[in-house]
Amino acid sequence: MKENDRYIVILAGGIGIKFWPSSRRQRPKQFLDLLGTGRTLLQMTYDRYEGHFENYQFIIVTSKRYLSLVKEQLPNIPEDQILVEPMRRNTAASIALASYKIQKLNPNAKVLVSPSDQLILNENSFFEAIDEAMDGASTVNNLITIGIKPYRPDTNYGYIQFFPEKGQSVKKLKPFLKNLTWN
Repeated sequence: MKENDRYIVILAGGIGIKFWPSSRRQRPKQFLDLLGTGRTLLQMTYDRYEGHFENYQFIIVTSKRYLSLVKEQLPNIPEDQILVEPMRRNTAASIALASYKIQKLNPNAKVLVSPSDQLILNENSFFEAIDEAMDGASTVNNLITIGIKPYRPDTNYGYIQFFPEKGQSVKKLKPFLKNLTWN
């Protein structure tokens, strides 16, 4: 895969209700400096990827309500790389919108989608996993998902199950189950 075929989509349209009262509709968590670093979660996400992607490879997806905040916090992202959702329709629609734009720019693109509010403590391991995933996407020409091993059960998250394949870092996933029943 050529480096110029890689794109990063940062999803920045969420309303951040889980961090209320700090996070409010007019300024949700991705636009706040929650860690006291002088940078918002959105800016920290951009900073994380800036050394791995060229500026033209960034696409930011947000809502109309947050367009001015994105432009203020990421001033070196050109406005034509900030996509405004016509209406809030959750993650899949945002990814579809960004994918449509990127497909027009580069039909050979491999796209990494990232939320704007992740906390990544071990960036070296994180980018090793991303490089493996991008290479895997080029090899098998499929969607790739990256997951972490859970340290406790939590009904707020889904679980990624895969078919064991010795010596393969990229594995085929088992179908996602929407409603699990535990016996």
